[in-house]
Amino acid sequence: MDKQANSGVDNELYAKHEKVYPRQVHGLFASLRVAGVLGLLGLYYLLPWFNWDDRQAVLFDLPARKFYIFDLVFWPQDFFYLALLLIIAALALFFFTALAGRLWCGYACPQTVWTEVFLWIERKVEGNRNKQMKLASGTWTAERVIKTGGKHVLWLLFSLFTGYTFVGWFTPIDELSRLLLDFEAGPWETFWVLFYGFATYFNAGWMREQVCIYMCPYARFQSAMFDKDTLIISYDEKRGEPRGSRKKGSDPAQQGLGACVDCSLCVQVCPTGIDIREGLQYQCIGCAACVDVCNEVMDKMGYERGLVSYTTENAIEGKPLNVFRTRILVYAALLVLITSGLLYAISQRIPLELDIIRDRNSLYRTTDEGLVENIYTLKLVNMDEQPHTYRLWISGLSGATLLTRQHEVAVDAGAVLELPVRVRIDPYELKKVSQEILFHLQALDQSDLAITQSGRFVGPSH
Repeated sequence: MDKQANSGVDNELYAKHEKVYPRQVHGLFASLRVAGVLGLLGLYYLLPWFNWDDRQAVLFDLPARKFYIFDLVFWPQDFFYLALLLIIAALALFFFTALAGRLWCGYACPQTVWTEVFLWIERKVEGNRNKQMKLASGTWTAERVIKTGGKHVLWLLFSLFTGYTFVGWFTPIDELSRLLLDFEAGPWETFWVLFYGFATYFNAGWMREQVCIYMCPYARFQSAMFDKDTLIISYDEKRGEPRGSRKKGSDPAQQGLGACVDCSLCVQVCPTGIDIREGLQYQCIGCAACVDVCNEVMDKMGYERGLVSYTTENAIEGKPLNVFRTRILVYAALLVLITSGLLYAISQRIPLELDIIRDRNSLYRTTDEGLVENIYTLKLVNMDEQPHTYRLWISGLSGATLLTRQHEVAVDAGAVLELPVRVRIDPYELKKVSQEILFHLQALDQSDLAITQSGRFVGPSH
């Protein structure tokens, strides 16, 4: 009795996952999605093969702590730019979500992009939706073994190529290719090729919509960024209900029917398997496949398009469309402002860093001659790809003298040089206990390669 009762509870709380077989659809939004997939995958797979000044154009060299992006070389000291880039990405997500819902999920998310490729391979090997379902429900014949096995082989090869390309963003891809062909790849390269490859295989081949529904947190908090003027994919219930089948050319009003012919094609094309006619659901990724297929049906029936469309809750209720509202304008202004600031900062960026570290053992010392002396350690970072010789001098403190073993120092490309220096001054020249002092660094072979940093000089109180 208890066993049967427990079984009944289990059946209510747990439903076995059923594979979703999305039907192929054509239309405006399907074309945009394909264009997005080709563009993003083109960047991902092709960009590592482009060279720039005898090196890979885009390379994130973690062991050397250098990030190459065409003509620019970023170092760990440039973390500020990464922080700005992350802020821009977050604002862009807020902006596009508040404006038009889950555009990211439907057109640019890696899960969506790679799943589209896996679905394309599946259709090429096993056929359309009906053939796939028939094959999966049948017995294990030679045809099923060949088609299913061939599909998974192609999936695995494509996934491993994806993992190989991923590592190629961090290890020069020419070098990586040679290492893999000669079976000399290191443990880290091998691990990440396999890890990223199999992650792609399982996420895009097996998990698919389950990643979007159960694993992705974006679906859970997206509603916080929605309002009644956010463009969403919606079914016009007033126009579509009551739904029902009918002959082409018949007048639905005479039959007491709405525009929806209850063909269920909107469900069949949905990659997450939902019914858009049940209202807005968190499982909807905004791909607009249902919009394309419903418009096709409306065209065939001779009805007006837009039964399923991009619209807003206010528009459905008959209120005017209000796209350019306050929050959208604020997001847009912040995006333009911060993006402009980032671009300007990068354009004015100097590949030279100067850190001034005062001696922590004593605030100051007095020499035998009665002069006040401060001791500093200067850290010179040459973030350029070429070695440079720099001239060092000070200003801002009248009467001060810079003492160092060399006023002209050579620093190799990408090197860090620590230089101990002392600054002396007659105490009668000090106006305050603590005064600003400026350290200047200038490359001898490049006039615009210069930097100035301020420090503090501390002396006795009068």
